[in-house]
Amino acid sequence: MHAEDPAGSFLLVLHGHMPWVLHHGRWPHGETWLHEAVLGVYLPLLGVVDRLQADGIDARLTLGLTPVLLEQLAHPTLHRGFAAYLDDRLSRAHHDQADPALRDRARWWEAQLSDLRERWRAVDGQLAAAFSAHARAGRMELLSSFAAHGYAPLIKHDQCVRAQLEAGLRVSERHLGFRPGGIWLPECAFQPHGPWTVPVLGGEQRHTAGTDRILEEHGVSHFFVDAHMYAGARSEGLLRGDHFEKVGWDRAEAHPEEGWRDVLDPHRVGTHGGPSRLVAFARHPDVSEQVWSADIGYPGDGRYLEFHKRKDGDGLRYWRVTDRTADLGDKADFVPQAAADAARAHAGHFAATVRARLQAFAASGAPGGRRDGCLTATFDAELFGHWWAEGPQFIEPALRELHADPTVRVQTPAERLTTHPPDKVAWLPEGSWGEGGDHRVWLNERTRWTWEAQLRAEDRFMGLRWRVAQGKNTRRAAAVLREAARELLLLQASDWQFVIHSGGAVDYGFRRYAVHLDHFDALCGIVDDLLAGRRGLDAVQKATRALASATDDCFGDVALTDWGG
Repeated sequence: MHAEDPAGSFLLVLHGHMPWVLHHGRWPHGETWLHEAVLGVYLPLLGVVDRLQADGIDARLTLGLTPVLLEQLAHPTLHRGFAAYLDDRLSRAHHDQADPALRDRARWWEAQLSDLRERWRAVDGQLAAAFSAHARAGRMELLSSFAAHGYAPLIKHDQCVRAQLEAGLRVSERHLGFRPGGIWLPECAFQPHGPWTVPVLGGEQRHTAGTDRILEEHGVSHFFVDAHMYAGARSEGLLRGDHFEKVGWDRAEAHPEEGWRDVLDPHRVGTHGGPSRLVAFARHPDVSEQVWSADIGYPGDGRYLEFHKRKDGDGLRYWRVTDRTADLGDKADFVPQAAADAARAHAGHFAATVRARLQAFAASGAPGGRRDGCLTATFDAELFGHWWAEGPQFIEPALRELHADPTVRVQTPAERLTTHPPDKVAWLPEGSWGEGGDHRVWLNERTRWTWEAQLRAEDRFMGLRWRVAQGKNTRRAAAVLREAARELLLLQASDWQFVIHSGGAVDYGFRRYAVHLDHFDALCGIVDDLLAGRRGLDAVQKATRALASATDDCFGDVALTDWGG
């Protein structure tokens, strides 16, 4: 390897997501979540890409914008609400300057917020269009996802998984102007092809096509998994151009030099025993942990802005982490310059860590040869700017340093597939990136009832869909069933079980699940009546239908054919 040759590729992938919160509460749970994300995450990230572009650097950042997030970013309710939210933040910053103890920090906040307001106005609030322009110019890659972030391995019917994907891809295309080839699977949750036991309601035995087959059917080229999924991978075959060579399951153990199960060597995924064009990029555990870990991660540095302490309950934050274990009352004053210095130092350390991992992998090849690694660092986008206020200040210098390093090739996943097509086809096990690597975060004793209700809802919907398709004069019934389909998609969101399990917003998770289930049941009842020949709706049915349409006005182009022809 010559000194000037890249040792490998670096991929920075952020997963941007927000469940449907418009019209479903404000503070502490609801629309404020979305306002905080726009202010703290998406506007600053757009600023990072803009500034890099101004300096002649293509960021090569990869950002997932889930379809349900895109629907909200484009919604008039968000635009009105965010403008008021930003005005409120600025008003607080101005008001707090009257306090001598807060004056300097409040002025800093006012300057930061004013800059973000100018960026919001510069794109006329059209964040998706601004990111799309960068993506179409080749400066970054945008990913799609399932429509409402449905948790695929626990969805009963493959048709419902397909509907989440097809509806999601269509929403992404509508907002971005193109259909992304890459996807972020909700919770990185994957299920292989084959027999499957439904985990609730008596354990019915079913056969699933597998997440990989469904993704391939819809033209998806790549997705992302946690490292433990590679550790459980099984060798299936080698792809040489268009030729697929079947190999034994012991190939991974017999030929470790080929890179089987190595997170630095992306694998194609095929759980049906044949060839595959679908690629899974695995998260690098050590490098990713350096950022997000509560124990060793950068955000725990005492100089950074403390997330949990605010003035007046929901006001601005004026204190620093100080000591991660300290009580909120013991937090010291925030010093913006010290935090900025810390972000630059941590960016340099991160870039050096990436370089060292890629160089070590390159040197691990056969004597006289080299291996070209691909280091993938994946994170929830909200870590950068929301949970860790200085996150965007970290990303920008990190990307600048890595772009300037001749030993590192900063790429998007799509670019990596073009320059270095993977040759190994592997079987992946069932799992997620949650605690334990399995489904326990989403399916447990506190959430089991939600899955029992959801799977019954799936059965009911599939039955009504068949009746509508087989009947005559069912146009009105089909229109109402499309509204029920929207509620089913929202009901399937993994977010409700997550907030119940995590304890962060238990009441909100219960309420949101119950609301979507109630809307779904009521709309299905209307469909039943229409199919039975009833012509008019009673007052309650009309009111329920109107409420569901007003509060959940998303996925307007959902089609019953998304669940099959």
